[in-house]
Amino acid sequence: MGTRREKDSLGERQIPAEAYYGIQTLRALENFPISGLKPKPAYVVATIHIKRAAAIVNKELGLLAPPTADAVIQAADEILAGKLREWFVVDVYQAGAGTSHNMNCNEVLANRAIEILGGEKGDYNLVSPNDHVNMAQSTNDVCPTAIRIAALIEIRTLLPVLEKLERTLLGKGKEFDAVVKSGRTHLMDATPVRLGQEFTAYGVNVRKHRETIARAADACRELGIGGTATGTGLNAHPQYRSLMVQQLKKQLAMEFVMAEDYFEAMQSLRPFVELSGAVRNFAQDLSRISNDIRLMGSGPTTGLAEINLPAVQPGSSIMPGKVNPSMAEMVNQVCFQVIGCDTTILLSAQAGQLELNVMMPVVAFNLLHEIGILGNAVGVYIRLCLDGLSANEERCRSYAENSTSIVMVLNPHIGYLAAAEIVKESLRSGKGIRELVLEKGLLTQEQLDRVFDLRGMTEPGIHK
Repeated sequence: MGTRREKDSLGERQIPAEAYYGIQTLRALENFPISGLKPKPAYVVATIHIKRAAAIVNKELGLLAPPTADAVIQAADEILAGKLREWFVVDVYQAGAGTSHNMNCNEVLANRAIEILGGEKGDYNLVSPNDHVNMAQSTNDVCPTAIRIAALIEIRTLLPVLEKLERTLLGKGKEFDAVVKSGRTHLMDATPVRLGQEFTAYGVNVRKHRETIARAADACRELGIGGTATGTGLNAHPQYRSLMVQQLKKQLAMEFVMAEDYFEAMQSLRPFVELSGAVRNFAQDLSRISNDIRLMGSGPTTGLAEINLPAVQPGSSIMPGKVNPSMAEMVNQVCFQVIGCDTTILLSAQAGQLELNVMMPVVAFNLLHEIGILGNAVGVYIRLCLDGLSANEERCRSYAENSTSIVMVLNPHIGYLAAAEIVKESLRSGKGIRELVLEKGLLTQEQLDRVFDLRGMTEPGIHK
């Protein structure tokens, strides 16, 4: 395998001849052998879209020669079609701001454009990573813009999955509407509810989170591209900012607007904190819902066993026939990871100084990672758990009928304190609530049947 020699401001190095990256990427590979984690595909796609748009705009403005611009555009189109992805190699944990990622993209595009023009990789007199591909750009405005675009790409995939989760849970709410069970507060018996009411509440909760996430994502539509190094726009044509926004809207079929203040767009990672926070809030509620499903499915003989979970794999290497709530457990773990990613983003966002927050590489990875794994987890959860979930109606009704909490319905008739005495006597004697009420002559059989209507207890009203 041959090499080629490249030079930068620090000196010369040998680059593998077949590599589409260049000397600055090589230095990053040597400097940051940290995690083995590479940039998320959406981050690469977003960055390449910016480079493509810049080539088009700078060509229109007469700043980039048409043959050079056309070669860069063709190279970008090839990458966006899935080619050369193996050459985006810089570790997630790299120098601040994302200069290594930006230059990795510049170098791959430049070397492919050089080939398109008939040259050999490394001949930067034909196409320069800095002077041509990076024209009118800085890492400092490219990377925050790329994170915004990449987040919107990922959210565009996540939101339909959340909508499907909402429909699935609401569908289960209708399916289980007739199933009466014991309610529980503090994990102790409470007045009856319907299993359908619980699942409908889950569905409504998901809808509210989906709407919040969509609103939070809108903050990413404000682009600071054209701020260049510090927000001033130095080295960019005065029309570059507006033309870039228009070109990116066209390329991505997304709505974008120019930043209200280009200094703010560079200094603050507010949009990422806002979006990540909305995703985290959904994750904590999704984890809570999964905990409920694990609890209601516990058993089969010593747990609640109110619902039946689909068996997806053997649950034990030593206990034959054991089946675990594997999908709900997976969702819990993903939600914990999302919360960890959000914490990283929050801490990174407050770590900026003056004109720039240099923590963008780790923010880019964590934001896209949390959105991606959450969407994947929810999709699998629907397919392998929620779709096949069924109710154990007999167990549910038995709990409701035997719960001492149903004595609450007696409050309007005999008062809270007298009802509490009935509960204590029931627990002490083992006699049922209904039996004690009749024995003490507190209600007639007809009144008792009317008052202790389990289905009626799940709706507002006073039972008489």
